[in-house]
Amino acid sequence: MSSTAVSTAEQLAHDPLQSKLESVFGYHEFREGQRGIMDAALDGRDSLVLMPTGGGKSLCYQLPAICSEGVAVVISPLLSLMQDQVEALNALDINAATLHSGVSAEQSMNTLQALQRGDIKLLYVSPERILQPSFIERLQTLNLSFIAVDEAHCISQWGHDFRPEYGQLGVLRSYLPNTPFMALTATADSATQHDIIERLHLNAPLVHRSSFDRPNIRYVVQEKYKPLKQVKDYVKKQKGVAGIIYCGSRKKTEELAESLQQSGVRAAPYHAGLEHTLKETTLRQFLRDDIDVVVATVAFGMGINKPNIRFVVHFDIPRSVESYYQETGRAGRDGLPAEAMMLYDPRDAQWIRRMIDEQDNEQRRAVEAQKFSAMQAMAEAQTCRRLVVLNYFNEYSDKECGNCDLCLDPPTRYDALEDAQKALSCVYRVGQQFGINHVVEVLRGSKAQRVLELGHDTLTTYGLGKAKPQEHWFSVLRQLIHRGLIIQDIRRFAALQLTEAARPVLKGEVPLELAKPRLELTATKTRITDRGDYNKILFRRLRKLRKDIADKEQVAPFVVFSDAALVEMCVHYPTTAADMLDINGVGEVKLARYGQEFMSAIEAFLAGASERQLFNG
Repeated sequence: MSSTAVSTAEQLAHDPLQSKLESVFGYHEFREGQRGIMDAALDGRDSLVLMPTGGGKSLCYQLPAICSEGVAVVISPLLSLMQDQVEALNALDINAATLHSGVSAEQSMNTLQALQRGDIKLLYVSPERILQPSFIERLQTLNLSFIAVDEAHCISQWGHDFRPEYGQLGVLRSYLPNTPFMALTATADSATQHDIIERLHLNAPLVHRSSFDRPNIRYVVQEKYKPLKQVKDYVKKQKGVAGIIYCGSRKKTEELAESLQQSGVRAAPYHAGLEHTLKETTLRQFLRDDIDVVVATVAFGMGINKPNIRFVVHFDIPRSVESYYQETGRAGRDGLPAEAMMLYDPRDAQWIRRMIDEQDNEQRRAVEAQKFSAMQAMAEAQTCRRLVVLNYFNEYSDKECGNCDLCLDPPTRYDALEDAQKALSCVYRVGQQFGINHVVEVLRGSKAQRVLELGHDTLTTYGLGKAKPQEHWFSVLRQLIHRGLIIQDIRRFAALQLTEAARPVLKGEVPLELAKPRLELTATKTRITDRGDYNKILFRRLRKLRKDIADKEQVAPFVVFSDAALVEMCVHYPTTAADMLDINGVGEVKLARYGQEFMSAIEAFLAGASERQLFNG
């Protein structure tokens, strides 16, 4: 063995994280932030991890778990995700198991016995199960490496998906004071982040905040005019790739799924009112690529570990930017091109607002109303949609993405300095204590009772904008929010507040262009683009081979290899073990289990392929 090989082996021996990253998971480099999070876990330090879907959150606890003594416990409300992750880990010869209400008594007993013997490295548990007093007592007897709380936004009253049982997880700290905690979420604004740290009693945690940007996802909003036809036409253009369509009601999911089936699409509905066995069948068929499209209510997909979803369609507008981001984030988790398409009709927004107003809890009603206002603003945005999403999560930028409908088909721009000064001045004059509706009323010289009672009809900005319609000023203010000149304080009923970036605009020191408000949305013709640098003929053959193996082993195809790994194979044509290990996602276990079949298929393709097939596949 050469001295270089010896030194590399020695380095890996002293760096178990890097060694296991390559040998077990088949990756050669950590993604941004992962290494620091894992080191914190191994050092016994608490952490709060904000990382987008598809950003590598799961690896942040899976890898340090297998490099630690004892067992790591992962708390998740997503039963299907837990099962998918356990299945994928077991395929890598990692001892993982799950405990929740859907597990049989016999399976639970076997898992508990294996846990006591120390045979399990990762245990996935539902919040209801872990809070049982008898289970907490059991945890106190185990050698715990750390506890990971996934979907941690569910803990917070400010989160978009608050769950009371999740809010109780903080009690675990009093029973397990020396066990480090890792809280992970893909969606949390600053108020939610503070709430997570406080409620879980995280001790001086490492806070890692990855970029929320998912550049491989194209964001598209279409005017909703003939929704059934629009969706059917859209799905047909995708040519059999996997997708999810979200609807606002159970009835819509069934009607749309039936209509797609009649059009020859392999589709199925999914909602809480269907029989459990039918839902389980649909989920498994989707995971195993036996159906292409699931038409569902919003609960579906939260826990799906399916990396090759190429599109997500919102038939109806979601209720928050967090929900939209999380649901669209289920597309393109493998890093390949994907698309998020939403149909928008202002009447749908009115219906949701009525639903929110019927909430009994005043505080919850206020939070949901403010979050929906931000979502509606995103749907009606005239600036880059990705900027709107990123700025919502306090990731401020003014560089447009070039991969959303507004970047690809941009609206007309105009010199908006005077409009911006009027709007910003009005926000300031009302004391930065009121929301967007009130500011617009003052700008347009409204005689509304509240405006008069507050004396805001005497302000210098009163009526400054009366020459332009209400929709114009809503658009201007939303664009100023999206550009980071104004923030909405969710803790103060979405009151508008100026940021430091507003100062030079108010003083007229810098120019400012905004999009001329589109008071009517126009439909955009788009399709998912292909990265185009790999052999499509070979990809189809390897995809079929993968499906045959997966069916034989009764697992989802991505458990064998991801689409991203297959694409790499169709770029580099690996025909030796060393070449195959250079493919991301191919570790030693998968090489031993599947490598030879794929190398043989690639060799056979190369032997029989014409020059044209090689270069124009």
